[in-house]
Amino acid sequence: MHKPLHASLALAIALAVSGCATLVPATPAAAPAIPVEWPLPATTPAGQAGAFAPADPAIAALPMADVGWRDFLADPALEAVVAQALDNNRDLRVAILNVERARSQYGIRRADRMPSLGASATMERVGGDVPDSESYVAGIGLAAFELDLFGRVRNLGEAALQQYLATAEAQRSTQLSLVAEVVGAWLALASDQEQLRLAESALETYERTLSLTAQRQALGATSALEVEQVRTQVEGTRSDVARLQGQVALDRNALDLLAGAPVPPELLPLRDSGAVVGLTALPAGLPAEALLRRPDVIAAEHRLHAASANIGAARAAFFPSISLTGSVGSASDALSGLFEGGTRVWSFMPQVNLPIFQGGRLRAGLGVATAERDIALAEYEKAIQVGFREVADALAQADALARQVRAQQALVDAATRAESLAQARHGAGLDSSLVRLDAQRTLYATQQAMVATRMAEQRNRVTLYKVLGGGWQERSLAVAD
Repeated sequence: MHKPLHASLALAIALAVSGCATLVPATPAAAPAIPVEWPLPATTPAGQAGAFAPADPAIAALPMADVGWRDFLADPALEAVVAQALDNNRDLRVAILNVERARSQYGIRRADRMPSLGASATMERVGGDVPDSESYVAGIGLAAFELDLFGRVRNLGEAALQQYLATAEAQRSTQLSLVAEVVGAWLALASDQEQLRLAESALETYERTLSLTAQRQALGATSALEVEQVRTQVEGTRSDVARLQGQVALDRNALDLLAGAPVPPELLPLRDSGAVVGLTALPAGLPAEALLRRPDVIAAEHRLHAASANIGAARAAFFPSISLTGSVGSASDALSGLFEGGTRVWSFMPQVNLPIFQGGRLRAGLGVATAERDIALAEYEKAIQVGFREVADALAQADALARQVRAQQALVDAATRAESLAQARHGAGLDSSLVRLDAQRTLYATQQAMVATRMAEQRNRVTLYKVLGGGWQERSLAVAD
């Protein structure tokens, strides 16, 4: 009568000691061999052209990883486009579904640590040369539950958990990239539209110049050479207009793809304002530890922990494993008497599996797990190194592009004054039309270069925001709190 009680106690003790041991080695520390601080310039220059400062001083003091993308962007139309992309982009949707899949896979592994109970009912009828007989059995049983004495099941569950966390960080990284790509595509469209406007304006100017030069040539006041030189400029600019019209169409298609649906016309950029994104000045001596908040670095760290857990599972495979199968129920040779008194039955079948000869399979499995851990460590270190370079490059470009914008603006101002003087001197008959044409050509080229430089500076701000881990949250933490 005490055998069922003894079996229950044995099962309880087995569950209590299950998972108490672990063979996971200590996770090695990463040695990415990077400086503790980024090389100079260590700050984005304050007061740079087109700089945007958040209205809330608390936001300006936050690390980039805590600044929400709505507080980073300064154009309401661009905010709406980014929100549309986050709702509809298929790459981000796949990343979210990957997280759901990883969560379910972890749930499966976690369930292995708990016994699986199931109810069953069987009927057996035997006949032939012997008298016919029937038997009925119904009960609740435990099927092949492994006692996790050496942590194999627990380590597999821990590896699944770390893979799930890595997938979640990969989703965050995908969102960061998506926000940056949408802003970059929007800026490219704005820049190309501005380039197109400049080309169309220059074409009108050159066509008027060509008409006046042709009239002067008909009166004998100028040569056919000057006419053809002006015509060359007209046709070259007309080619620019056609090229930029095609590029604007490509930019629209790229933006629609990132947004996951056609972007409404009212959300498209009207002019290249040069102030659609903002980045406050970074504090001097920004520590390299800020990299550890990047989703790709965090994901690499989770994959390293998962690989270490797999080593523990591979080590546990060298040791004996114990599986428990048992049931309790009722048995009878008649269905009507299945649950009457005196029909109770129970069974308890522990099974011990001791690996003796596996042909080197277990040792090879441990070697694979160790190599995968070392690979994960190298990838973690590389993720830190790549992040360091990306931030250092963006910081260097922030200073260089700010100075370049200022110099380019001064060049545009000088070219504008030169074009006005050339126009006046030509009207007074002091210079030929070629001098005026050259001044117009210089102004057109400097204006185009200014648009490209301003876009490069804006895109670099977006890049710096992204590589410092920004773009995951919609609102800044200071605002959310």
